[in-house]
Amino acid sequence: MIRTLPLLLLATNAVADPAFENHSDALTEHAYVGGWEHFVGGGVAVFDCNGDDLPDFFAAGGDNPASLFVNDGDFAFHDGTLPEMLHTTGAYPLDINADGWMDLFVLRAGPNIALKGGPDCSFTDATSEWGIPDGGEAWSTAFTAWWEDEERPVMAVGNYVDRANPDGPFFACDTNATLRPESDGYVSETLEPGFCPLSMLAARDARGRMTLRLSNDRQYYVRGGWEQMWDIADRRFLTEEDGWKKLSIWGMGIASRDLDSDGKDEVMLTSMGDNVLSFAQGDGTYAAARYDIGTYAQIPFDGSDGRPSTGWHAQFGDIDNDGLDDLFIAKGNVDQMPTNAIHDPNNLLMQQADGHFVEKADVAGVDTTDRSRGAALADFDLDGRLDLLVLNRRAPLEIYRNVTEGTGHWLSIALEQEGGNRNAIGAQVTVTANGVSRTQQVTVGGGHAGGQALPLHFGLGDAAEAEVTVTWPNGTESTTLAKADRPLIIQH
Repeated sequence: MIRTLPLLLLATNAVADPAFENHSDALTEHAYVGGWEHFVGGGVAVFDCNGDDLPDFFAAGGDNPASLFVNDGDFAFHDGTLPEMLHTTGAYPLDINADGWMDLFVLRAGPNIALKGGPDCSFTDATSEWGIPDGGEAWSTAFTAWWEDEERPVMAVGNYVDRANPDGPFFACDTNATLRPESDGYVSETLEPGFCPLSMLAARDARGRMTLRLSNDRQYYVRGGWEQMWDIADRRFLTEEDGWKKLSIWGMGIASRDLDSDGKDEVMLTSMGDNVLSFAQGDGTYAAARYDIGTYAQIPFDGSDGRPSTGWHAQFGDIDNDGLDDLFIAKGNVDQMPTNAIHDPNNLLMQQADGHFVEKADVAGVDTTDRSRGAALADFDLDGRLDLLVLNRRAPLEIYRNVTEGTGHWLSIALEQEGGNRNAIGAQVTVTANGVSRTQQVTVGGGHAGGQALPLHFGLGDAAEAEVTVTWPNGTESTTLAKADRPLIIQH
């Protein structure tokens, strides 16, 4: 069965087309560069590293040093200080040691690094101090994390091609690893088979169970591989007997969001060619969206090239705060791959009231054609509108300010709780406004080689207040009535 979205009866004001201002000249020049080990990767990690609520960000550099950009407000940034790191492919923020400062797990072509965050955006290499296996010479390209009963997170690292395999690179995918806390550090457990993942996400699946999703690049497993789902509690891969149908794509990134208000996330997988949106079904399985929903984005939308697009980072977010989540997809040729579009504009797909998506990247001014990789939708100026950051391969960073007129109301929701899982990773937040409920999960992972540790953003349309229900990681619930257009911190 194929699915499309139902008509969501939101009472929203008419909103102008999305509009963005280019503020890229506010950033020190930075690009993701390197040879074939950096054809993939190039992620950004967005988080608050100094406690001023303004989102700062880490940018992978490949053969360039990684960079830290500290937000001074009003789209001004200064260069932060990091331990010098080369060969970085991406990074994910999470509070590993529960001290209230965001840490970074940095992925590399070579030993990975766990950076301990401290006041004033200070970072130190704590890989050995925390007893975290660094993966040796593996080529790491994906990451996710979750909490079980421990005070510290379980982490999973996805490794790409085994560079030591003399018969590679094709049919030479490396194994992956789960890093589990033990008394004096972490122990690495092999997760195999590995099919060259470029994104991983631990989240509740269509069954409502915590599951590790791996999106794998067919370019190097070639055949005999597929997209994978690993049940976290049972510690096993799902099979067709579980209703998990084998799907083989050139998997690049994962985006996850409840689009049809059933409390279960739909999943977007980017690829070379079709970008696959799947809807969670009532029986715990997934079904592909109808082609005419407008999300497949398989060739450049500007008609400049009939060859397939190459999608990387994808992220849902309500650009105009009308209560409907939109979708950004970063596009760009691997390098000079002749089978795929060379100049491939990024997509900004705006969701309509009937559930279809309409391309607006050109109208919004974000349809650049550099080789984009990582990206982020985040409110960099705290005005309640999601802005856009894009990291490019062999081209400068881009940052855009959302100046869309007539946007709706919004809420920004951060969770705090006691214990090792301070930011309530694994919680679900449901916001009900104008009789429509939408749910977001608090996760670490997904995207392409980079993610966020920021408050959840909800657009509310013309609703001036909303009911916020949190299902905490331990299963308890709390409900809050919140006024619109403000940040909300909910403690447990």
